[in-house]
Amino acid sequence: MQLPWMRSLPPALVVALCVAAARADVTSPPADRELARAIYKELVEINTTDSSGDCTRAAKAMAARLEAAGLPKADIQVLGPDPRKGNLVARLRGTGSRRPLLLLAHLDVVEARREDWSFDPFVFREDGGYFYGRGTSDDKAMAAIFVANLIRYARDGFKPDRDLVLALTADEEGGRFNGVEWLVKNHRDLVDAELGLNEGGGGQIKDGRRVANTVQASEKVFQSFRLEVRNPGGHSSLPVPENAIYRLAEGLVRFSHFRFPVRLNEVTRLFFERSAATVPEPEASDRRAVTRNPPDLAAAERLSAPAYLNARLRTTCVATLLEGGHAENALPQTARATINCRMLPDDKPEDVERAIVAALADDKISVTPVQAAKPSPASPLTARILEPIERVSSTMWPGVPVVPIMSTGATDSLYLRTAGIPVYGVDGIFENVDDVRAHGRDERMLATSFYEGQEFLYRLVKSLSSPEAAR
Repeated sequence: MQLPWMRSLPPALVVALCVAAARADVTSPPADRELARAIYKELVEINTTDSSGDCTRAAKAMAARLEAAGLPKADIQVLGPDPRKGNLVARLRGTGSRRPLLLLAHLDVVEARREDWSFDPFVFREDGGYFYGRGTSDDKAMAAIFVANLIRYARDGFKPDRDLVLALTADEEGGRFNGVEWLVKNHRDLVDAELGLNEGGGGQIKDGRRVANTVQASEKVFQSFRLEVRNPGGHSSLPVPENAIYRLAEGLVRFSHFRFPVRLNEVTRLFFERSAATVPEPEASDRRAVTRNPPDLAAAERLSAPAYLNARLRTTCVATLLEGGHAENALPQTARATINCRMLPDDKPEDVERAIVAALADDKISVTPVQAAKPSPASPLTARILEPIERVSSTMWPGVPVVPIMSTGATDSLYLRTAGIPVYGVDGIFENVDDVRAHGRDERMLATSFYEGQEFLYRLVKSLSSPEAAR
């Protein structure tokens, strides 16, 4: 409805005002937004890289905020196996009617060099409707939101029917002291929960339109294999047909033509079923067709063209490292390559290894696992978790579907799922799928998305920890 005073305004401004008014209820109150932004800024400006950063400093800064908000000191701990790798675990106590809800985010960030960026990556910056800085999207937005929302719950006197356990951890992006793994092994009682929320999902924006709010319920399994060929070597002036580099190269070319078969699981089947509504024809029909049993292989072939869909249809393996020889005037004695695989959650590493050996088709190329794989089960997609997510999402973004996904990368959820704690990657933070900058130059986050994610997680956590939601 257009109010009388609007009639004298330019049409574009009227539209903008109407949209703003219509969406006014999808962000938190101003004071809570300001608090979240201040926490966000503080976290981004604390360097938490593995090489020179300090996760303990960030954890202590968040502990100080929670203590100042009134959480008992006994319920706030910073602990870890290394002076720079501290993890924050804080607890907002509830009635205990149900087991705790774990709120997980990681404090560490990938490396960022000043010379690679347009500005200092460790100075929080707001420009053109975006927040810039290393960690703004991965994963300090979620960490800041959880801290701000926990303070809001405490301030408002919210009494959940279960404890809310906040864990902000180190070394998710790499390093020797993964915080979640360490906490599960050494302080399981602090993070034990009925279920958890973590990164891994999120909202998707395509061509300026919100197309899906995703929920990560499983992830692929990281596994690398080392390929090696050995020869006696000799003087380069006396070449022979048998050459370690040639043999390995020929095997790699054969392997490059191999693809693992299409195989869907519960999560990926739901992904293709639900995401069909988010894309135009004929892709929508292909997404539905691939969910049939057996899948439509012609549709699967067409869907395999984009890398992000191909990776959800099958196990993938790709050559990532190559080395050979020891001197420019000597025949190579060794040639090595690394193949990195992202396996479907229920694939066995030994089966993948056998497939690689068969594709190389050369028994003189040895194949050896680099390290043991860390598989994790999928988190069950029950109505008890999906319904609250769908309810909150539909209230905030009507018509935007909730779509379960399997991550093609890895998150800390794997350690918890392996320990029997189902975790769901969901944050309600919408990002442009064609401009993903996590781990890259000039990492950024839409300011509106940050504030909407804050309110989404506030409502979702409340829904998952209220007596009404338990019925």
